[in-house]
Amino acid sequence: MAITIKDIAKAAGISHTTVSRALRDHPAISSETVARVKQLAASLGYVPSATARGLKTRRTRALGVIVSNIDDPFWSEVLQGIDSILHPAGYSLFVAATHRDKQREKEVVQAMVQRGVDGVILCAPQFSPEQSRLLQTYGLPTAVVNNDGASASPYLVFNDDLYGIRLLTRHLIELGHRRIAFLGNALGGRTTREREQGFREEMQAAGLPVDEASVRLAPQGTPQGGAEGVQALLALPARPTALLCYNDNMAVGVYSALYQAGLRVPHDLSVTGFDDITIAAYLTPPLTTLHQHKHELGVRAANLLLASLEAGPAAQAGALPDQRASIRGELVVRASTAPPP
Repeated sequence: MAITIKDIAKAAGISHTTVSRALRDHPAISSETVARVKQLAASLGYVPSATARGLKTRRTRALGVIVSNIDDPFWSEVLQGIDSILHPAGYSLFVAATHRDKQREKEVVQAMVQRGVDGVILCAPQFSPEQSRLLQTYGLPTAVVNNDGASASPYLVFNDDLYGIRLLTRHLIELGHRRIAFLGNALGGRTTREREQGFREEMQAAGLPVDEASVRLAPQGTPQGGAEGVQALLALPARPTALLCYNDNMAVGVYSALYQAGLRVPHDLSVTGFDDITIAAYLTPPLTTLHQHKHELGVRAANLLLASLEAGPAAQAGALPDQRASIRGELVVRASTAPPP
């Protein structure tokens, strides 16, 4: 059974009002009484009730984080950045995954509201604009990381996908590749569209044609999706000499499919990823990729949400200017890319 303030009061032989004030360092309570009450509370295993405190302050000190999938290594690093800011600020995190399911999105929003979170950080790229607006309707301050429905929130942090994919494409062109393929993620939404656009723009800038048969969408942004997506590229009459993958996860699957086909990276096909998740440096050969500042994305989103909470009604009324931060990644050249055979 949970220890209550009344239990402490009974053990101390004082009123529960005095105990409550002592635990809050009320100036009307002597320092000796404060110390005695706190020592007794600790020995009894007393834990303050966040619910009761929330009823008085109208703040629960809990924040929601909505992700597409909890097991995605990209978002796990973003979450670490979020937690590095919010935990020291005294907030606990309530994390929920949508699995890109519309009904699940609705249920997650309802759960956030019912739990009484003070605000939400949205890390689900395909989270629908309708549910984003619903969060606003409930009056929940919201910060957004890389989201299609980002227009619903004035607080947005995102990776510059156009810049990143152009760096990777230029790297392959400078190595001498002319037949370059792009393998996107059918579930990637805006991110896939922007990365494909950047690939096409860089090819055009170099005066190189894009073989439409070499622009493909994998069924999902996972190793399995990468393995399935590269099959069609391997069957082309004029097989590409280099492949840009939507992310590192897909590149892992591409490696596997190429190995099964008896092909070598980069001797038969140069491969790049995007994100620079931890495993990228430990593949054989290590993967050339675009290093995204994932931890920084989380840190900035958390700071934006804290700023919104501190602004209070002014932020909710739209009195504060929009704050949108674009973060540029860095090209990381490893052994998965080389001049074409």
